[in-house]
Amino acid sequence: MDFLGNLALGFSVALTPFNLLMAVAGVLLGILIGALPGVGPPSGVALLMPLTFGMDPTSGIIMLAALYAGTMYGGTITAVLINTPGESASVVTCLDGHQMALQGRAGPALGMAAFGSFIAGTIGVVLLMLVSPALARWSLAFGPPETFALMLVGLTTVTLLAGDSPVKTYISMVFGLMLAMVGFDVISGDARFAFGIPEMMDGIDFLPVAIGLFGLGEVLAGAEMAKSGALVQGRYGLRDVLPNAQDWVRSRWAIARGTALGFAVGILPGAGPTIATFMAYTLEKKVSKHPEEFGRGAIEGVAAPESANNAAATGAMVPMLTLGIPGSATTAIMLGGLMMWGLRPGPLLFEKNPQFVWGLIASQYIANIMLLVLSTAFIPLFVRALRVPYAVLMPIIIALCVTGAYSLKNSTWDVGQMLVFGVLGYAMKKLGYSPAALVLALVLGPLAERALRQSLIISDAGIGILFMRPISAVLVMAALAAVLVPVVRWAWAARRRRATGSVPAR
Repeated sequence: MDFLGNLALGFSVALTPFNLLMAVAGVLLGILIGALPGVGPPSGVALLMPLTFGMDPTSGIIMLAALYAGTMYGGTITAVLINTPGESASVVTCLDGHQMALQGRAGPALGMAAFGSFIAGTIGVVLLMLVSPALARWSLAFGPPETFALMLVGLTTVTLLAGDSPVKTYISMVFGLMLAMVGFDVISGDARFAFGIPEMMDGIDFLPVAIGLFGLGEVLAGAEMAKSGALVQGRYGLRDVLPNAQDWVRSRWAIARGTALGFAVGILPGAGPTIATFMAYTLEKKVSKHPEEFGRGAIEGVAAPESANNAAATGAMVPMLTLGIPGSATTAIMLGGLMMWGLRPGPLLFEKNPQFVWGLIASQYIANIMLLVLSTAFIPLFVRALRVPYAVLMPIIIALCVTGAYSLKNSTWDVGQMLVFGVLGYAMKKLGYSPAALVLALVLGPLAERALRQSLIISDAGIGILFMRPISAVLVMAALAAVLVPVVRWAWAARRRRATGSVPAR
């Protein structure tokens, strides 16, 4: 009964006219942003977060969450029509989606992606609604040692999964932790690493960093790699995008498996939608009776990853809301936004801010319906958006970056920070470092430091307190395992190379 009461409370919040408008605006902007190559979900959320500052936090998070869901579908449009993924979670969709377009079946590919996203997103919200309260109740047993151990798990697992090179990803994380230490000490109040600059006494603000790394940095990288793909011509009316009966028969289990796998992967800190899509595509190819059709226009190759990415996007909100650990780069930015609004994600969020949490959950049902309607009815509009030259889009995005950074405190200092981190983001992308790990460390760093300092204050055993309490001991061991896994992999790969003679033994 309490569950139904909370859901009714959520819909009473989500169905207010302004929140409905925010859900529609978020989905529409998300699809448009996702359809623009080089501007993915993290960039979109970072760029539009300043628009939410004057809103109620619930309305703001509804818009950002709806935008996140929209970008998951928007990247499909470019993947199918010009073989260029709008964001990383749509890379796998290129394999079969573009082949379907070349065969004159771009409409059914886009339509199946929309229906798969709707089904997976809706089931994901149901699972979010069922899993999150139970996980939040369990996490109420957390004290400072357990909190620090949990933050340590979040940092290590995200850096393990965020980049191709674990070493570079750990370097990004450490740099983010160094930035998080700038400003006043969280316990003593002493100034640290401000070098006498008054603006740095309050620390490095999260928003200019996120806008610089994911907004300006991506624009600079996109300008270098911009290319004009050949847009597949075709009919994109409502009838043209509806899958036929055979498409549904072939895709029904692909959608089911993609949804289950996507949500399970999404709730793992750091995994995110991209990993879920690759795993779903691989699984579908293995269980298929016709694996030779994959890569040549199999509709299951579109249905499975597209279902997985939306389910994973919803699943990523579970650790963010209940544990304060983001499940993806986008939810890391959203986590920073919640803290700027004065909301502390974690075990007490469900008790202290039920209207916020359940309003967000209920709004996801509405956002998924809006996603289905807009993604099928407005496909011709989104196709036209692909014809806008990148040379036109780039100055518009840069203007949004500058405006967003300035709007935080009406300060040119923040604009300067954004520009510096924009150049840094471009360099990190070129050199293979992980901006997501840096942002995550900047967000979680102060929380982890406070929990560690509190643990040491209340402890007579020093750092040993982390191993004297069962929950924190298990979490610390999991964090150590996450650090050791890439080391073991590297050592095993080096041993095999020496054994085969590809690298001379030293």
